[in-house]
Amino acid sequence: MPELGLSQGIRETSASLTLEPRNIMIRFLKSRFARGGRSESLALGSLELELMEILWSHNDCSVRDVVSELQRPLAYTTVMTTLDRLYKKGLLDRRKSQRAFLYSPHLSRQEWERQRAGNLVAGFLAGPNPSRELLLSCLLDAVGTHDATLLDELEKKIRARRKEIERQEQP
Repeated sequence: MPELGLSQGIRETSASLTLEPRNIMIRFLKSRFARGGRSESLALGSLELELMEILWSHNDCSVRDVVSELQRPLAYTTVMTTLDRLYKKGLLDRRKSQRAFLYSPHLSRQEWERQRAGNLVAGFLAGPNPSRELLLSCLLDAVGTHDATLLDELEKKIRARRKEIERQEQP
């Protein structure tokens, strides 16, 4: 078998990719969260999410408190650095208490999830029309597949929102 040059391998690899809507959606989501801006600050790695879960359940915690709550052994400095990064992302508040910082979540878990979802939807809506259609199509497919009752609730919310808009437009 002949060796492939780097560019030839890339062409061959990209040609073999299927461009199904699900693959397009996954690539789009990855690109949205890989870019700078608020979406990046709301996207969390596994350790960041684990630390946020501890803080959401305990509120004010020092680094030592968080280390003691972890289910796995991690270095104090690793936890300290990760908490500092979460603070710099705007996800944590911190205050000095004697010689240590106490960290607390800036947003509740529900507020954080709502902002992440809102940023994701806003990103799709800011894009070209195919992105908008893809968002709606995938949302309806996912909701319909997982929970028919949720699909009914979505329909009710759409009707209620339309009525609200109509009321606002009337003089």
